[in-house]
Amino acid sequence: MDIKKIDNTLSVSAQIRAEDIPALKDQGFRGIICNRPDGESADQPAFKTMETAATTAGLEIRYVPIINGQVRDEDIALFDHSLRDLPGPILAYCRSGTRSAMLWSLSQARCRPLHEILAATKAAGYDMSGIARQIANHASTDKKDAKIIS
Repeated sequence: MDIKKIDNTLSVSAQIRAEDIPALKDQGFRGIICNRPDGESADQPAFKTMETAATTAGLEIRYVPIINGQVRDEDIALFDHSLRDLPGPILAYCRSGTRSAMLWSLSQARCRPLHEILAATKAAGYDMSGIARQIANHASTDKKDAKIIS
């Protein structure tokens, strides 16, 4: 597992497996968010398998599946709610970690300055400059052209 810390509450990673969950608990994680829809690739475990493993290990898990390139306002709100609802620290995962980092960035748009969001994700190895306008527009997935404020 290549876990990348975004902030004290959230880390992200590429796809994890059910057998990774006890190690995640040993590392102190208490919550997991799956951002990968079932069936995205043949080799990924189904969410139900991950949910069973997490529950068995005593971790809480949420399913916020995002089809690559199709983030909706409702998805951002559900991810944000999961961040607030789950005990931390939390690990969010998807195929590469990028969708999870993007969801965090968009969920933080109303409470953190743009430069702080971009710096946190960049330090973790994710370049969110491609969605900077959307972040500056307070995470609306509406296609309005927002002015970037940092």
